[in-house]
Amino acid sequence: MWERAERFLLKDKYISPLIKKWGHCTIKPSKKKDYFLNLVDAICSQQLSGKAASTIFNRVRVGLGNEVSPTSILKTKDKKLRSYGLSWAKIKYIKDLSQKVKSGGVEIQKLDKLPDEEIIKELVSIKGIGRWTSEMFLMFSLARPDVFPVDDLGIRNGMKKLLKKELKADKLAKFSLRWKPFRTVASWYIWRSLENN
Repeated sequence: MWERAERFLLKDKYISPLIKKWGHCTIKPSKKKDYFLNLVDAICSQQLSGKAASTIFNRVRVGLGNEVSPTSILKTKDKKLRSYGLSWAKIKYIKDLSQKVKSGGVEIQKLDKLPDEEIIKELVSIKGIGRWTSEMFLMFSLARPDVFPVDDLGIRNGMKKLLKKELKADKLAKFSLRWKPFRTVASWYIWRSLENN
């Protein structure tokens, strides 16, 4: 799926060695029916390590009888959701998301038809979803090719490792322009660079 992006990025002195080490980028778009699930997962994962996030999300999924839907979330008592490891704030967020999707306030199935910035605008109208969560949705659910999440801790750490110095968000954004129009793929390699092997 990303052959053109990889060919383009192989010309870049920073990303080229990462492509050679890690092989093909594995990001692929989610099915439409999974958009809601992906957003619930993203909210559950906020400010948690990958392992803790997937543990809590799996508890939520199992607790809901493997049916993560606006209806199942809205009819589950907050206390029950709390017992799965969700904070009170995140319970409020996933209920707000469920409410907006159920009422049609956010037409989740049509998000893939909108440009990136409009999707972000749509998603940040939901409590608890900010720019970072919206960018993760663009990258990992919609596989949009040119997203560079400057506020992501992994990206910041990866860039620091890559450049041997720390850059502020505006400088990072500027630096990332060298990878346009494939900054999602560049980001994936930057994240991989933090893995220990």
